[in-house]
Amino acid sequence: MDAGFDVVGIGNALVDVISHHGEEFLRAEGLVKGSMTLIDTERAIGLHRSMGSGVELSGGSAANTITGVASFGGRAAYVGKVAADDLGQMYGHDLRAVGVTFAHRPGGTTTPTGRCLIVVTPDAERTMNTFLGVSSLLGPDDVDLEVVANGRVVYFEGYLFDRDAAKEAYFLAARTAHQHGRKVSLSLSDSFCVDRHRADFLRLIEGEVDVLFGNRDELLSLYETASLDEAIASVRGHCEIAAITLGAEGSLVVTDRDVLHSPAEPVHRVVDTTGAGDLYAAGFLFGLSASAPLGECARLGAVAAAEVISHVGARPLVSLRTLAGLD
Repeated sequence: MDAGFDVVGIGNALVDVISHHGEEFLRAEGLVKGSMTLIDTERAIGLHRSMGSGVELSGGSAANTITGVASFGGRAAYVGKVAADDLGQMYGHDLRAVGVTFAHRPGGTTTPTGRCLIVVTPDAERTMNTFLGVSSLLGPDDVDLEVVANGRVVYFEGYLFDRDAAKEAYFLAARTAHQHGRKVSLSLSDSFCVDRHRADFLRLIEGEVDVLFGNRDELLSLYETASLDEAIASVRGHCEIAAITLGAEGSLVVTDRDVLHSPAEPVHRVVDTTGAGDLYAAGFLFGLSASAPLGECARLGAVAAAEVISHVGARPLVSLRTLAGLD
């Protein structure tokens, strides 16, 4: 069966609120630099107030990736959960405006749309505090299996893995994708996330994941080792492809036969690293869905990551297809 979509993403549907502060703000608020922390409603209100005015953008890790796929010219769909509130309506509008199919099943809940409060320090590092809201309630009934079956690749973000219902949704979507001859991919998302869910991540990766995304720290955390070589040897036995990002050093693409190093794209000035991994996955998955060689997949990922870290916000501001020289 021909695929109607190149990539289908499933993850948290969140609105990003981004503001810039110095290291003293992190200390005053007790924030761990570079981490992602889940927060409750009261903490979200207090921190939002302390942050002051910020830029509001539709976000969520997997949604950023899917938006990147669309910017490359790919056919993309997204499965996420928002409320019937102003932020939820804005969220759906933003996805559809860039050509992404939003496979959302509205539910009768009073839980508000989730948001991620992002503090960017002068070194461009981002510290994220996430109020998941209704996005965390996504379960098997929220997954449009017809959409999943019609995607060449289904892509999961690790951030959604905190509830059992979400884990069930991922396993259901993975099985559905494989039943229709599709590929399954997963982003580890954050080393703190890996620490919380290592056993379940490994179960999903060993049983269902074809393509794994993660940075160096996340992969080391997953296999509880300080040696990248040991982590690479371990991941080799668990999935077909592992794409490991190394920041300014580029990325490694690991298969059962080879380890390919791909350089990073030059960036005039790094402004905000929010979304770098998300957009790397976008370029890689777009290339993979088009049956491009793995080296080209990694190059497209590097192009997308370089674009997004050159400005505030986790979504591209220019056509990635044009930027990558694909027109």
